[in-house]
Amino acid sequence: MALRLGDDAPDFKAETTEGPIDFYDWKGDSWAVLFSHPKDFTPVCTTELGYTAKLKPEFEKRNVKVIGLSVDTQENHEGWANDIEETQGIRPNFPIIADSDRKVSDLYDMIHPNASETTTVRSVFVIGADNKVKLMITYPASTGRNFDEILRVIDSLQLTAKYSVATPVNWKDGEDVIIVPAVSDEDAKTKFPKGFTTIKPYLRTTPQPNK
Repeated sequence: MALRLGDDAPDFKAETTEGPIDFYDWKGDSWAVLFSHPKDFTPVCTTELGYTAKLKPEFEKRNVKVIGLSVDTQENHEGWANDIEETQGIRPNFPIIADSDRKVSDLYDMIHPNASETTTVRSVFVIGADNKVKLMITYPASTGRNFDEILRVIDSLQLTAKYSVATPVNWKDGEDVIIVPAVSDEDAKTKFPKGFTTIKPYLRTTPQPNK
């Protein structure tokens, strides 16, 4: 059965490039990004893993752990890591699951038969500290993912989990946010001491609360 937003992220045990893990134990109380790759030694994936490795400090700032997945073997992963370091200037600094039995791929519905019977599509799952699925994005094999966008969404998810706000179109960390309609103007005065602007009764903006 396909996963949906708000579902518990399936737990699993797996072999990775950093040794065997139990997903929930490895994740702990952090957030996590689980992302799959169609195949080792492929060009688009090579650029993605290199860029993700460069973003490690940004993920750590947000208490996010990153883990990759491919249906190839651990031995292949190790050889591929050498290529990534050579071509992208950095070696993967996060575990990559060797999912040759497709156990994790099936749990997370990462194989789409219309695209490929045997390899995973470019799936991204953002999983909260509560182990709930917060975001799912699926890209075709030919299109590299935008990991700056994934960071942006994590900023929004973590902000809106703590405050009664939503983030508008193209929002970036530090910009004004929207007060959710369930909060009355009276309550908004208390909740948002920086004040707010009423554009329409249902559209009120306020400076980002945690800045």
